[in-house]
Amino acid sequence: MKIISPEYEIIEMNDSKEILKKIELCGRVCYKSENSISEDSAERFIRSIIKSGHESVIEHEKITVKIICDRGISHEIVRHRIASYSQESTRYCNYSKDKFGSELTFIKPFFWEENSELYKIWIEQMQNIEKNYIKLVSLGATPEQARSILPNSLKTEIIVTMNLREWRHFFRLRASKHAHPQMQEVIVPLLNKMKELLPAVFEDIDCC
Repeated sequence: MKIISPEYEIIEMNDSKEILKKIELCGRVCYKSENSISEDSAERFIRSIIKSGHESVIEHEKITVKIICDRGISHEIVRHRIASYSQESTRYCNYSKDKFGSELTFIKPFFWEENSELYKIWIEQMQNIEKNYIKLVSLGATPEQARSILPNSLKTEIIVTMNLREWRHFFRLRASKHAHPQMQEVIVPLLNKMKELLPAVFEDIDCC
């Protein structure tokens, strides 16, 4: 059994300056103000349109991120409909095979101390699930049958592609103080990275 922490990786994103230039060009068509484009006008223009609520313009750019989290958190992520997803499949991944180390991988519930009774109960349950999953497969169950006993804590990898407007919506919900603690654990750092890379697009979004 392996226990890991969640993480993210930005796997596709255009150069920040090119993103801003493209968005400005698209947006200025609406006002026929292309003649106002200059070397340093993009950030100012984008901040202005976002402040005015004209966010449809930023849909012209997208970012793709790989998120490693537990299955429970991934169920919340895929509720965002204006996005594309590719997720590790428990139907086809046979975790009893060597390529997975013949073991299950779980996301650590960071809100419980490792020496607490709560954590001990959790880890004992994960150990039992791993033992019984491998036993089911050894008795002839297929991965899609054996997955019936897999828990929310199971690690999953999900590729998420959203346009910038949807990322803003996503962060407002999933990096807020009302989000699940394990969602905050991985999404707040992602938001902070996005603020660093594209401040004009994300800097106004507060996190928990």
